[in-house]
Amino acid sequence: MPQDYIATIGLEVHVQLKTRSKMFCGCRVEYGAEPNTNVCPVCLGMPGALPVMNEEALRLTALAGLMLGCEIAPRCKFDRKNYFYPDMPKNYQISQYDLPICLNGAVPLHDLAYPKDAQKTIATPDKKIRLTRIHLEEDVAKSFHSEHGTGIDFNRAGTPLMEIVSEPDIASAEEAFAYLTVLQQVMIYGGVSDADMEKGQLRCDVNVSVRPVGTEKWGTKIELKNLNTISGVRRALIFEIPRQIAVLEAGGTLDQETRRWDDARGETVLMRIKESAHDYRYFPDPDLLPVETSELVASARTRLPELPWEKRARFTADYGVSSYDAGVLANDLALARYFETAAKGAKKPKNVANWILNDLQSALSAESLAISDCPIPPEALDELVNLIDSGAINGKQGKDVFAEMFTTRKPAAVIVKERGLEQVSDTGAIEAFCDQAIANSERAVAEYKAGKIAAINAIKGQVMKLSKGQANIQLVSEILERKLAG
Repeated sequence: MPQDYIATIGLEVHVQLKTRSKMFCGCRVEYGAEPNTNVCPVCLGMPGALPVMNEEALRLTALAGLMLGCEIAPRCKFDRKNYFYPDMPKNYQISQYDLPICLNGAVPLHDLAYPKDAQKTIATPDKKIRLTRIHLEEDVAKSFHSEHGTGIDFNRAGTPLMEIVSEPDIASAEEAFAYLTVLQQVMIYGGVSDADMEKGQLRCDVNVSVRPVGTEKWGTKIELKNLNTISGVRRALIFEIPRQIAVLEAGGTLDQETRRWDDARGETVLMRIKESAHDYRYFPDPDLLPVETSELVASARTRLPELPWEKRARFTADYGVSSYDAGVLANDLALARYFETAAKGAKKPKNVANWILNDLQSALSAESLAISDCPIPPEALDELVNLIDSGAINGKQGKDVFAEMFTTRKPAAVIVKERGLEQVSDTGAIEAFCDQAIANSERAVAEYKAGKIAAINAIKGQVMKLSKGQANIQLVSEILERKLAG
């Protein structure tokens, strides 16, 4: 983006709540069910059907607000947002307008939440993106378009949906990526939502405008829709910001409008001229009473989890891992839990972290497996690392054992015994190997004594060959250095 323009970005993130039933009826919330099977007169908007609030959805929304530092309103209410669209069976959506459940709050960004290619050029480290509000509403149905027509599945209609609205604090596509990454992590940590974008459980609309540097008045706000991945949001902004600048540079004007992101074409496309809030003719839903939130908030407080940034700090303090490693581990709740289980009995937890972040993740990636499908239980990895740290086997043997554990699911100790890999730590036996290696390495011995320290490696290699790779390398080094110093 040229330096003479400023981008101003705000995000509206819709999060499906992790409830068993819908927001205002008892129908199941179930992804992938046969179309139009989880429906009833209430979520189909039949005449005379009356809504009943889902208390768990209210509680989860309060929990989300607490995790993000929001003020929880002492009283909230539901309103009707009126518009006609095929996926809206009642021709209005039950939502919240002037009395939402959560106000203010913030989402703290951190380095590892940014795209990998942007982590070394972060414009504002440790930035916090302020929130305007979080309100609760019902989801709409899902439309399926084909060349033969459009079908609608009403299973999703009525699913509890939280809308998290940010202040226009986001200044770049990379910050938008980081904001969504952190928000997704927090929702998963709190059990508020699975936040799976592929399943539509987390969806995002983007509001973006540009203005010349030095001007106070914001540019014309344009909304981007049809964004179903975090990387897609970044790509859409990378396209849209220069597009708006090009229009202004050419002397044109921008209209307030809604555009959709066409990922295949890599561009935004005009959908419609944007409606204003008054076009929705909000009014309080006459079938639903206002909600006093004090008991909901008290209940939600008992469910507050350790949050990602708190977990990162604790991993560094309690386990001695680097801040970078702690960040990678805490980014994925399942990975963090695996690490903690494995590290509980470890002599050196940092070594456990190294095995997880290097060997284990590489093996999982090669097999396209998630950590939840890992064939090596965390306790088994702990056993392997302790065998290496105790000197029972060396690092090279450890990698061979790990590979077999991943394939066969056998415990490390069993593999070591079956393959006869126990490391030789008997001082007398190693001294004998060292004496023989020194006798067979006259040139390397001479070079070492002449000051070429690296020459000792050739002698170590001889010892390992004589011991069939089972000599304790640390003892080998100590004994060789002592003998060669004489």
